[in-house]
Amino acid sequence: EFFRLLQISLWGNKCDLSLSGGDTSSQKTNIINSLEELKPLILVNDTEHLWSLLTNCKKTREKASITRVDIVLDNSGFELVTDLVLADFLLSSQLATEIHFYGKMIPWFVSDTTIHDFNWLIEQMKKSDDKCMSQCGAAWETYINMGRWVYQDHIFWTLPHEFCVMSQVAPGLYAELQKAHLILFKGDLNYRKLTGDRKWEFTVPFHQALNGFHPAPLCSIRTLKAEIQVGLRPGQAEQYMASEPNWLTTGKYGVLQFDGPL
Repeated sequence: EFFRLLQISLWGNKCDLSLSGGDTSSQKTNIINSLEELKPLILVNDTEHLWSLLTNCKKTREKASITRVDIVLDNSGFELVTDLVLADFLLSSQLATEIHFYGKMIPWFVSDTTIHDFNWLIEQMKKSDDKCMSQCGAAWETYINMGRWVYQDHIFWTLPHEFCVMSQVAPGLYAELQKAHLILFKGDLNYRKLTGDRKWEFTVPFHQALNGFHPAPLCSIRTLKAEIQVGLRPGQAEQYMASEPNWLTTGKYGVLQFDGPL
């Protein structure tokens, strides 16, 4: 389930307005049924690293200690649902004991998650006529009331800075991220800021492109919608470029790209 939910969270990132030209879009098909055929479209798949990290945390966790996963959110709507389902699984499986969500104070793009979107979604889930959805909404509200889910925002997420300067520009936020055992960065904009939006060679290691931004082990969960990608195998990018000139920007391909000690 862990691997499937990560993939669902990845492909949920396709559902934003950057690909639809501002037209509204909805998820009408069951994405679970498509996971196997979508798997070859994941250019970098480091989910085994995430599994190893979190299972090791679970094995070594003392009785009163916590395992904290931070999720830097991207889009509201369907993608946010997939992120919250993943977060619910991390708690229920005891792979994590605490989840911190980071949204934006104002949307960078119109579909970006704010506190209003976060609260509204949970409220709609609670009020749903579907029993499973309403139970999820009630459980998520309980997590928030218990402090096991924490939502926070910060002006840094909508400032024009790459993340490698966070420790200087927003030291409090950087220190907060350092408390996490794993940080999940959702979406294309976060990937661009992680890598400084530079025209890197495709084979440059992800660790190098982060340019010193290493608050904690982290993973980018992103479908490609901008002309930047690192950490590919030699020849991998050229293979896609030959058959699909726009492969970097269509949202067809994705990555689950990890950086951290193994």
